[in-house]
Amino acid sequence: MSALTGLNVVVTRPRDQAVSLAQRIVQAGGHSILFPLLEISPIADPLPLHQLVSHLAEFNLAIFISPNAVRYGMEAIQAVGTLPTSLKIATVGQGSAKVLRALGVANIIAPQDKFDSEALLALSELQNVAGWRVVIFRGDAGRELLGDTLKARGATVEYAACYQRAKPQHDAATLFAADPHIITVTSSEALAYLWEMLDEPNRNKVAAMPLFVQHERIAQAAQKLGWREVVVTAGGDDGVLAGLIQWNAAKP
Repeated sequence: MSALTGLNVVVTRPRDQAVSLAQRIVQAGGHSILFPLLEISPIADPLPLHQLVSHLAEFNLAIFISPNAVRYGMEAIQAVGTLPTSLKIATVGQGSAKVLRALGVANIIAPQDKFDSEALLALSELQNVAGWRVVIFRGDAGRELLGDTLKARGATVEYAACYQRAKPQHDAATLFAADPHIITVTSSEALAYLWEMLDEPNRNKVAAMPLFVQHERIAQAAQKLGWREVVVTAGGDDGVLAGLIQWNAAKP
């Protein structure tokens, strides 16, 4: 019997990013239910982004918040040229670093264990940034901790919004018709959207299902909403899959 035989696992990542994890769940014997809770698209007004990347050589450090930031940010950069050789590159997680390496970017500053702004800020390379100009490639909104902390350390920070998030139109009945056993969620925003689309009886249903998340911050939000069992996994597809397999193996 395969590691995930009999398990119906809901994958809530944006559709383009969900395919790899969904395939790996199937390869492990499970069944994937694609139920994207966010839609990702290019920024509506790209002019500020294009103006910023045309002056990228004036910056000391560029930080890519997510694989989407890499995808859309690098598209904008490549439209006008290449990354300046003097520009230091950092990411919040190894997933983003992997995408950057696939695009030929080397010497990436990224945390090795926890994958969040706090872990990146703890690295030695980001301690002495006084006088630096830093650009943060991200979506149309996001946490301010990274930028605020770098400013407090003496850097000048600009944000490059390179993609936007939207809520897809879902019917919760479609989710329950697929007979889900486990839900995976990779952002607090997606978790909040899932909760708001449900009425009270359906909230009780999903809160009874094991929820797999990749950060303690998301776990805490889920527990406040009433989730009974929340499993925090390591980052990336590898982390989610390993967490699912380990959980399933430990079941009575």
